[in-house]
Amino acid sequence: MELQNISQIEKATRFGRPEMFRFGTALFFIILIMLIAGINIGDIPHNYMLIAAAMIGGYMAMNIGANDVANNVGPAVGSKALTLGGAIAIAAVFEAGGALIAGGDVVGTIKKGIIDPSLIADSNTFIWLMMAALLSGALWLNLATALGAPVSTTHSIVGGVLGAGIAAGGLGIADWGTMGQIAASWVISPVLGGVIAALFLYLIKRTITYQEDMTGAAKKMVPLLVALMAWAFGTYLMLKGFKHIWKMGMGPAALIGVGIAATVYFVVKPIVARAADRLPSEKISVNKLFTIPLMFAAALLSFAHGANDVANAVGPLAAINDAILHGGIAEKASIPLWVMMVGAIGIAIGLALYGPKLIRTVGTEITELDQMRAFSIAMAAAITVIIATQLGLPVSSTHIAVGAVFGVGFLREFLKASYSQMVEEIKAHHHGQDEAEVEAFLIEFRKASVAKKGVMLQQLKEHSAKAELSKKERKGLKRVYKTELVKRSALMKIVAAWLITVPVSGLLAALLYFMIRGMMLP
Repeated sequence: MELQNISQIEKATRFGRPEMFRFGTALFFIILIMLIAGINIGDIPHNYMLIAAAMIGGYMAMNIGANDVANNVGPAVGSKALTLGGAIAIAAVFEAGGALIAGGDVVGTIKKGIIDPSLIADSNTFIWLMMAALLSGALWLNLATALGAPVSTTHSIVGGVLGAGIAAGGLGIADWGTMGQIAASWVISPVLGGVIAALFLYLIKRTITYQEDMTGAAKKMVPLLVALMAWAFGTYLMLKGFKHIWKMGMGPAALIGVGIAATVYFVVKPIVARAADRLPSEKISVNKLFTIPLMFAAALLSFAHGANDVANAVGPLAAINDAILHGGIAEKASIPLWVMMVGAIGIAIGLALYGPKLIRTVGTEITELDQMRAFSIAMAAAITVIIATQLGLPVSSTHIAVGAVFGVGFLREFLKASYSQMVEEIKAHHHGQDEAEVEAFLIEFRKASVAKKGVMLQQLKEHSAKAELSKKERKGLKRVYKTELVKRSALMKIVAAWLITVPVSGLLAALLYFMIRGMMLP
């Protein structure tokens, strides 16, 4: 009886074991940061503040890994180009590599210049402000991850700095023009990402899957598309991934991208031709040709993300470190190696422990993805950033990627509805004819290219006088059942999370600032 009770207890607690393991691993990392910070800091005034800030920075880095990295690898996982474990391994290595190799040795302390540091009273106030901003951003990301909502880590820390800054220096400390630009990115980023992803998917459909000979079309188009991807990612990395190592304008970056694209094209073309010759002329087979490009896309996006977004975790920490060591408020601060290591390793650990939930959200819970759709999303992520950089538009990589997923889903809905309407119109024109004859026409119609489909529909209308549709029949065609291929509940949840990110993290930061200030004042 006792053994049976023990067995029942083990079954009841089995669900909580993975969660306890994740929590224990995260706690161990935070404690390790405390020890490493204590060793590197030494005996300096207010060293306890820097140790606390290092722990908060590590916590923020883990939350960045848990929430933000899903945008880079989620589509590849959802399309089954990568397994969940493989995606986590690739992203962890390249995120950490991007942070350590290209994260830079100097970082801006006042994120995006949203507050005026000259209006901050003293270095102690600045330290409390940055600690509150960092902790509020991390807490909001933690909550968003638990709710399954991919949000912008940049907006989280921006809201934190704004809220704590207003609490410390009043409303006049904020640059409201900059905040207006950031608010504009809530619309610009997802719309631009969605439109570009939809255009790429439509291009792939028109040039490959809507052709009668899919493999023949794929042999011509896939090398060109992969070369275009190579140009986009080459340019993207030059502009964003390595911007902390060297500054480069759009012209030189694009030229380097052209060189990379040309090399990739001549390498990939014979490989694709050999692979296509072994495949049947089916959409599911052609999809496989995009698998390896998607792996590279996930890796390169992760590298660029690590190089850029590690600053969200280590920027405030570097600012606190500089303020404690030098007693001043600097708009730029150097990043000690141990601080960068906290950010890089923290992102990798957060991704491994808590990233799968958001990866599944982005990859499978918004709309169904295959390799072609995921490729379009990856292309949108890179090209949108290039366009935005050139035009000086504020964009969020999170909003771009998720907007691209929605763009692909809504295009699928539109195409599905259009095709259903064409099929219903064909059936209406064949009204009263033999069912086998109608089915034969539909089979030929499905296999036809886009141009041939148009000709078939035109001929059908011209040679079938008795098929003139009545007003009632035409009205019925407009009510063709529209399949919803995008989950509206996911759309509403994510948009709501985006809209409240800055206000919530700002309010939380203000409360934390007053709490920290109250504890530190004599």
